[in-house]
Amino acid sequence: MKASNATSKGALAGLRVIDATQMLAGPIAGTRLGDLGADVIKVEPPANGEFNRTRGFEDQMSNGEMTTFLAVNRNKRSLAVDLKSAGGLSVIHQLVKQSDVFLQNFRHGTADRLGIGYQALKEINPRIIYCSISGYGSSGPYRDRPGQDLIVQGYSGSMFSVGATGDDPTPSALWGADVMTGYQAVIGILAAVESRHQTGVGQHVEVDMLSVVMDCQLQEIVTYLNAGPMPRRLEERSAHGSIPAPYGVYKTKDAWLTLAMVPLPILGEILNDDWLKTLSDYNDGHKYRNQVYKKIRNAFLDKTTQEWIEIGDRAGAWCGPVYNYEQLMNDRHIRETKYIVEQPQYRGGSAKTVRPPIKMDQTPPTVQRGAPALGEHTEEILNNLLGMDPETISQLITSGSVARVRE
Repeated sequence: MKASNATSKGALAGLRVIDATQMLAGPIAGTRLGDLGADVIKVEPPANGEFNRTRGFEDQMSNGEMTTFLAVNRNKRSLAVDLKSAGGLSVIHQLVKQSDVFLQNFRHGTADRLGIGYQALKEINPRIIYCSISGYGSSGPYRDRPGQDLIVQGYSGSMFSVGATGDDPTPSALWGADVMTGYQAVIGILAAVESRHQTGVGQHVEVDMLSVVMDCQLQEIVTYLNAGPMPRRLEERSAHGSIPAPYGVYKTKDAWLTLAMVPLPILGEILNDDWLKTLSDYNDGHKYRNQVYKKIRNAFLDKTTQEWIEIGDRAGAWCGPVYNYEQLMNDRHIRETKYIVEQPQYRGGSAKTVRPPIKMDQTPPTVQRGAPALGEHTEEILNNLLGMDPETISQLITSGSVARVRE
């Protein structure tokens, strides 16, 4: 299905996606599809739009727009529509007829109540690929519970893989549950697109955050299920209780240093430590973990991080710095490989953002559109896609079923 007014010739050009999501997991899935060339139409409530338009990190803004919204809503068009109104529901149903994917992350049962559940949309368009993102899936005792990154991390068991015995549970700061769920949704959608090429019909794709976070712990969970031991923290602080020493973060003269899977004899050469040089068996890194961590905790204080990295590189040790955002942006690799790009903004200027993480030589992902203003494309979509005349559009606006952008 060819998307009109497409500005990208990316790999997914011609695929139209209705993105009825908010917060992070759903919007980042829609953005990734847009980066790859899909025509993504973001459906939002007319009054204030989706959650992140009005709430963000310390309410920081760029050119009048919330940075958290800008971050995960580029390459989309905004359709401001009241899903609870008859006129608004009619607009969505008409749009579904000429779309390929419907993406939603409403609480369980909400989409059905609104008339935009899978069964309702499947009757309108049997080819529709309907993707539901949730915290815990559509069945089971937790299906009505709120799914949020921190809460799901707590359920998943992952908070006890980091730190030392007696430490509080340690959550990740990466929004990993949300972001990885968005990526899994994209994988499911693309698999369903390929299946539709073969069968001619769409299907319902479901992705839940708890499943995703458990999937990210396959090594730990499979070990527990099949060999018995519960993942345990060490007496000494480590980056992961099941990986041999010296895996962790260490204070240096001027900053911090990370060490990954470094053979202990190599570490012994680096630190000129005779005992470490004798620990040549791989399992010694497990057997003597507490002793190793205790011995080397303050062993890197006499040199700078850069000096230790140079020493580690020469010795074949996997190591690196611990950056804050300012240091990250000033890193030579980040600058030379252009990790940071610009995306346009509706009210002038542009916002800096991180480039799409995928590279393709024939159909590269691009940033064609910035995050849209609320209702910026309402009239364009109704006119160009649905063929509505100006009078009909004006009536929908007057009734409150849809809204145009507010200057």
